[in-house]
Amino acid sequence: MTKILVDGIEVDVPAEYTLLQACEVAGAEIPRFCFHERLSIAGNCRMCLVELKGAPKPVASCAYAVKDCRPGPNGEPPEVLTRSGGTKKAREGVMEFLLINHPLDCPICDQGGHCDLQDQAMAYGVDSTRYKENKRAVEEKYIGPLVRTAMNRCIHCTRCVRFLAEVAGVPDLGAIGRGEDMEITSYLEQAMGSELQGNVADLCPVGALVHKPQSYNVRPWELSKTESIDVMDAVGSAIRVDARGREVMQIEPRVNEDINEEWISDKTRHAVDGLRVQRLDRPFLRENGRLRPASWGEAFQAIANKIKGTDLKRIGAVVGDLAAVEEVFALKQLMVGLGTAHLDCRQAGPGLDPALGRAAYTFNPTIPGIEQADAILLVGTNPRLEASLLNVRIRKRWRMAPLAVGLIGEPADLTYPHVQIGAGPESLAALARGEHSFLEALKAAQHPLIVVGESAANQPGVLAAAASLAQAVGAVTPEWNGFGILHNAAARVGALDLGFVPGEGGLDFTGIVGGGVDVLFNLGADECEIAPGPFVIYQGTHGDRGAQRADVILPGAAYTEKNATYVNTEGRVQMTNRAGFPPGDAREDWAILRALSDVLGHKLGYDSLTALRRALYAEHPHFAALGAVAQSDVAGAIEQLASRSGEGARGAFASPVRDFYLTNPIARASRVLAECSSLARGRALEAAE
Repeated sequence: MTKILVDGIEVDVPAEYTLLQACEVAGAEIPRFCFHERLSIAGNCRMCLVELKGAPKPVASCAYAVKDCRPGPNGEPPEVLTRSGGTKKAREGVMEFLLINHPLDCPICDQGGHCDLQDQAMAYGVDSTRYKENKRAVEEKYIGPLVRTAMNRCIHCTRCVRFLAEVAGVPDLGAIGRGEDMEITSYLEQAMGSELQGNVADLCPVGALVHKPQSYNVRPWELSKTESIDVMDAVGSAIRVDARGREVMQIEPRVNEDINEEWISDKTRHAVDGLRVQRLDRPFLRENGRLRPASWGEAFQAIANKIKGTDLKRIGAVVGDLAAVEEVFALKQLMVGLGTAHLDCRQAGPGLDPALGRAAYTFNPTIPGIEQADAILLVGTNPRLEASLLNVRIRKRWRMAPLAVGLIGEPADLTYPHVQIGAGPESLAALARGEHSFLEALKAAQHPLIVVGESAANQPGVLAAAASLAQAVGAVTPEWNGFGILHNAAARVGALDLGFVPGEGGLDFTGIVGGGVDVLFNLGADECEIAPGPFVIYQGTHGDRGAQRADVILPGAAYTEKNATYVNTEGRVQMTNRAGFPPGDAREDWAILRALSDVLGHKLGYDSLTALRRALYAEHPHFAALGAVAQSDVAGAIEQLASRSGEGARGAFASPVRDFYLTNPIARASRVLAECSSLARGRALEAAE
């Protein structure tokens, strides 16, 4: 530790700290534009100038290390002044230069109200300028459907360039020209290709890059802000839902160091318009082959009449990708009350078995634990498409110190170097036999990590082979849990925790939707084809595939319209908060099932969400520990997994996510994401040619 004086306050900081970090430790506020905690240091804007005793001129605190400061003549600690007259004058001069070419169009700027330049000009600038010449003009650029440019405002902080090159790993933006002619642009003004590109508009401190879909729609002071979590994948990113009245207007990231840091994917951010269109806002009944609007009473009575004439052992239930824990718990209790064993939540396949223990189906090393790994094997997964923010964490680990990454599955651009070991189960078996040199990298690693995707985990034989390999290379020890399942659906882990799987003699997911039952309760499962024959009761939010096949439709609430519990791929319990109310006659899903149970004569024992959660926590106490990952016997679960038998399917592992932007009903209803999907398909065709 090194002693340093900041405005007369002595602090001890690591010698590797910059002066900016040391000043913040001492409680001093340092303005900045180009500096960002998660990006490399550029030192472009000079707004962070401070006075360093003994230095001939003010220094850029973001780029000056504490270890480079000289002590005083008698060995006194280096002294930094952040409020001196020299510092004030230097910042005023920098601000004057930054505003020379800025158009000063604050009243019509989308960034107005949350603009760093606006705030810092008020705090550190002056009220006039000495510059009378014409301002520089820059042509606007097309960089895609998600980010709109106003490059007259750009101050060349290069945050956007550094984010895409360093964090996203897709260097779509760069600088051309020099001096006054310098411009930030994409290559040949093409659309950006990263699935994280919306974050550049969050990073832009001056409004040169803004979110195109939300442009000119809203001002920040009009919005009510609700902290929540994302359900577009199984990562569970922390988000803030901004609504105006009943309507969700935008979704922004929140800082969560354990999960998404402060980034979110474009699907998370821009599914907003999908929450408003194609919504189910009233019950429907199918009569004479056509759906007609109905009352809740009519819909419930139609279900009751059908069940009365059906063998209760011919009733089944499946759960989709966006269902919350509360409604899955209520549905399971209702099905158990009816006496059926045909339950399943595993759309990908029957490989995951909660009877083996929680560690057999969760991402045991946790997302921050990725940073400890020193060799990673990806089996049947493309984390860039299936869990973008988890892929960012792997790339972050690679940037900390390059490590060996191997992939068994479809060839993919993961944004970091990796070894393509093979495509399917045969390659995994060959690796375990030592027929590939990557096995030596796993064995030599202190913390090897094996990540199994759903396309591999749905095959019991493949899952057993991966678990055996984890044991052989020392991936599971008392100090390190290096075996994890990577899910892509927000509902999956929570439903497995509840044991929503077939009972004794029960059919699995394929058997249930394949015509093995006469009455099928479909809780938001839109990613499957239901065979002709069963009477289908669909409960969901959008007129997607499940609703088109339904005989009765019960309109539910989206994740922004209910207080609900989800469990992410790590097994971390999280909760959404209501930012608005469901449209029309739609209701929260647990309440629909509670009301239906009364009509069916198997009344559930709770009348409120509080009572439901009390019953839930009594049966499954770990759901009460929000934000925590419950401890489990990883070694025991992996040992049981490794001992299982079963043949893996031949052929390449195929990622369950074929189109990153259209993976669920909300995303498929979004016009913005449909445009992104079209551009992505076009890029893929160009690359194939």
